[in-house]
Parts: sequence; C-alpha cells; structure tokens
Amino acid sequence: MVNFNGDLLSSTDIKLSLENRAFKYGDAIFETIKVFNNKVIFWEDHYFRLMSSMRMLRMKIPIEFTLEFLEKEILKTVKAQGDKSSYRVRLNVFRKDGGLYLPKTNQIDFSIEVKENLYKTKKSYSLDVYKDFYNYSGLLSTIKTNNRMINTLASIFANENDLDNCILINEKKGVVEVTNGNIFIVKGNVIKTPALTEGCIKGITRLKVLEIIFKNKEFTIEETSISPFEVQKADEVFITNAIIGIQPVTSYKKKVFTTVIGNKIANSLKVLQTVGV
Repeated sequence: MVNFNGDLLSSTDIKLSLENRAFKYGDAIFETIKVFNNKVIFWEDHYFRLMSSMRMLRMKIPIEFTLEFLEKEILKTVKAQGDKSSYRVRLNVFRKDGGLYLPKTNQIDFSIEVKENLYKTKKSYSLDVYKDFYNYSGLLSTIKTNNRMINTLASIFANENDLDNCILINEKKGVVEVTNGNIFIVKGNVIKTPALTEGCIKGITRLKVLEIIFKNKEFTIEETSISPFEVQKADEVFITNAIIGIQPVTSYKKKVFTTVIGNKIANSLKVLQTVGV
C-alpha cells in the first residue's frame, strides 16, 4: 500500500501523469525515515528538515502539514504493511503537475512508501573515491532533492569495482559524503566530518552523532574540509544515515581501519533511538 495525499492505495492504482514534476524536472524532495516498533525515529528532526527544505524550494506548505498529521500518516501507512518491527519509509513531496521550468503552482502533493528494513551492518565494508563527476558545494546540495544522478553513477561504479560504497568529492576535490550517507573520519582523539559548506546532505543521523561526540570529552569534533588523502591516513572511518545508523568502514584503497570508536558511537546512537531523544 502507498499513501498518496492521505489515501491508502495499492501501488498498482497509483497513476502519475507525464506532467508529474518530480519525473520531468526532479522538482521534489524526500525524507528517508526509520520506523522501529511503531515509533518514528528522530521524527521531529526529520519534520523540521522537511519544512526547511520546502521553504527553500518555494513550495507552499499545506496548513494541515503539522508534525502530528504527518507522523499519523506515516504510522497509518506502516500499519497497512503488516507486523514487522523495522521499516524504511520514504516521504516524498513534489510540486503539483503543470508548467515547464516555471511551475503553474507551488502547491504540492505527497506520497509515503513503506518497505521492511532488512539492512544489517556489515563486518567488512570497502570504500574508494568516485572521480568522474563532482557533487558541487553549495546550500542546494544540502537538501534531499530527487536529483541523485551522481549518487546513482557512483553506486554503479562501486558495484562494478566490487566496492560497498564510494566517496563523493566536490569541485575543490574535497570529501563531501558517500553515495547514501555522511562520512566521519577518526585520527587520534579528533573526529572530522565535512562541513555543510562542502555540499553534504544535512543528515539527521549526522546531527545526532555530532551531539554524541560533543558530549564526549574524550574526543574533539571538527566540521571542516577533508581531503581524500586524510581519509587514507585516518585510524577509523564510518558512515551514517537514517536507516543504517552507523556503518564502520574497514578498508579504503589499501588501508585497513579499526572499528572500535565507530562501534562505540553506534551503541550510543542506539540508546538515543530507544529513548527518543
């Protein structure tokens, strides 16, 4: 079942026209959200990121789009899927049909898709850099729009080269993120992650990990520019997103990493998810 503007429909009954702006122009944004034991994980953070993105893209926010309304719609859609404990939810928001580059309206439609979350953290996880195209720095790159061509091409590159993931770089040759999440590197007691000005997604799990590290006096956190060379020199590397939480990286090119700190932070993140902070 798919939730389309509040109505639960069979996926075969969903009809999107050729004038759909998400299809024609990528005029859409989305949130990928984890639901565990009927609880929307970090929902308030997802909601306010969605509202901020809609405002930035000049989409008209419906008056009914409250925190409570969208949470209810998500859980309604989850309930229609069955009785699994963990789900991956994609909340899509796109401008209504019509227009060319200039839309006929800034009003929106929304849909909610739900799938069982089957991801398990991998013990072995390899990375390399994707160099064919750049993920340009700038504020627009921090939004989860439907324009994911670089992520798609980098994922194909990773698959063709027996890698688990790829690092995306910007026009300054700085590390931005990986194809499906944010990246952190550890060197000694310093943990670094690309600053938002580098063009990385303003990840919800990224935010939670920053909060965990800020409270831990054992480490210093830096949001800064990072070169691919620094990744190779790191002691540990881990990636984050809403579904996997934290995935430690075990190898980058010929470098092998430890995973002690990444696993420690992952345990702290699980506590946050449980208590709903």
